[in-house]
Amino acid sequence: MGSEWDLMPSKIKQLNRSFSGSHCSQLKLGHFHHFLLFIVGLSLGIIFIYITSFWLLAINVPAPAFIKPLIPLLPDHRDLLERGHLLFPSRLQEWSRGTNDTIPDHHDSVPVSKEKVSLVHNMSDDELLRRAAMVQGQEFSDGSIVPKVAFMFLTYGPLHLSPVWEKFFIGHEGFYSVYWHARPSYNDAMPEDSVFYGTRIPSQEVKWGTSSMMDAERRLLANALLDPSNLRFILLSESCIPLFDFKTIYNYLVNTNLSLQASFDHPRKNARGRYNPQMAPTINVTNWRKGSQWFELRRDLAHQVIADQKYYPIFQEFCHPPCYVDEHYIPTLLNILQPSLNSNRTVTWVDWSRDGPHPRKFGWDDMTDEFLDKIRYGSNCTYSGKSTTMCFLFARKFLPSTLEQLLRILPVLLGLDP
Repeated sequence: MGSEWDLMPSKIKQLNRSFSGSHCSQLKLGHFHHFLLFIVGLSLGIIFIYITSFWLLAINVPAPAFIKPLIPLLPDHRDLLERGHLLFPSRLQEWSRGTNDTIPDHHDSVPVSKEKVSLVHNMSDDELLRRAAMVQGQEFSDGSIVPKVAFMFLTYGPLHLSPVWEKFFIGHEGFYSVYWHARPSYNDAMPEDSVFYGTRIPSQEVKWGTSSMMDAERRLLANALLDPSNLRFILLSESCIPLFDFKTIYNYLVNTNLSLQASFDHPRKNARGRYNPQMAPTINVTNWRKGSQWFELRRDLAHQVIADQKYYPIFQEFCHPPCYVDEHYIPTLLNILQPSLNSNRTVTWVDWSRDGPHPRKFGWDDMTDEFLDKIRYGSNCTYSGKSTTMCFLFARKFLPSTLEQLLRILPVLLGLDP
């Protein structure tokens, strides 16, 4: 016998086929409509988030966490940001969770990438400052991130004392970052095996005594803030030298809660006498401070320096020689915003014993063990609430002619490899 389908009249078969085909078509059409609505909704959502994120960038407000990943990063900086996630090996966990963060005696197994990351980008200063203001610092307390010190070199041209710094940095990869701002016209390149290779940032001309000097410092800070694992930020010049080995300096900086920026008030003509009454009422003479250009800042205060749109324009407009922005802006800003987070002293030694607009320079015949030791331990200050003679970590201004002597003295003095 045939199946029930075979026994049906042909008219009924035809109706069944017609009904089935029609029903399937309606189902397919319904699925299509649902899919189309989903795509439209998803697209509108993505557009809304992008518009919101760029609006937040424009008004300099940090975006919520769920928006940040959607803000496109320039290819040159995506790798830089990802490098902040440096995992500790298990035997280093106690270091980060202890009372003090100090470099362990053997940290060569820290799994950090030694690949050079290009710092070249095509952002304008305004774009760079906005981007840097968006980057939040890493949380170091859980031991999953290595806090780094950003060494920022502001120079006119070559780094004549770079061999000294090469010896200083060697063996401590992953615990520091280097950024170098030189004149755009300076074209000499460092060798590929140099610590300074690939560390130059996009720069602009700097003229002594003008706000362009502070622009360069903010430019360095902004580039360094793009790396969320940078915890401390030190500004150095081509004439600076380290006074201690890397481990000692790193521990000194990472283990204090204060920024190390000179900031003082004095009635002298070259201090309070430089205040311009036109800065009031935003900046009053009671806010006014003077200090060293060569600062050291903790991350949150560095962020405030590059995000400031209230006080810096006033300095640009009303602070002109004999008022120097680089000597007054950061000391005054910290005094206004966070005076309790600043030590009011610098860690970069310089000799102002001679009258004049510039400090004393040191040459070949000045380089002795006794001279350098006097700088290292010849002062008194307070560190972490205790009195100490170790007040300066760096010194300037050392001429290129001192290089040979420094390479002879410093390895012995600092315990570096000869």
